[in-house]
Amino acid sequence: MAVSSYAMQSILANPMMGMSTRSRVNHFGIPAMYLRRNVSLRVRSMAEEEKQSEPAVPVTPPPSVEPVKQPKVSTKFSDVLAFSGPAPERINGRLAMIGFVAAMAVEVAKGQGVFEQISNGGIPWFLGTSVIFTLASLVPLFQGVSVESKSKGFMSSDAELWNGRFAMLGLIALAFTEYVKGGTLV
Repeated sequence: MAVSSYAMQSILANPMMGMSTRSRVNHFGIPAMYLRRNVSLRVRSMAEEEKQSEPAVPVTPPPSVEPVKQPKVSTKFSDVLAFSGPAPERINGRLAMIGFVAAMAVEVAKGQGVFEQISNGGIPWFLGTSVIFTLASLVPLFQGVSVESKSKGFMSSDAELWNGRFAMLGLIALAFTEYVKGGTLV
């Protein structure tokens, strides 16, 4: 153990040892003799050898730590649907994501613009989808489940908010572009 420790110390303390300073250059073209470091580095092992004569000390488990409880989320109707509450932007974003994808799919498949889709029977579909997704979004919120508690990794609550915001902007841009253009986008 002592020999390997000494070898590591000597290698780390003098990295240029054993190299020819005239022929070695780094990838920037600077000769190695200019790169010599004045570093004094010592490596020391803190491990102790186990004594065979002493019995092993039993490991005691750490004291139990109570999990940190999340603050209770308000389930009052006025708090959930408040302007800065958890529901309005999320519900509008979810509906905008579905609406944008549906509007683009119908436009590509049938060649109908957004306004034409709405006037040709799109209002019942819009109302039905809005009611279903609003109720599906409100049920967990009224049960006290926060959106952030179900957020993990790639599918985070922040990603959902941003995707909803971009979908809202996309729907407005699609409708505005079709209005200015006077026809479908595709």
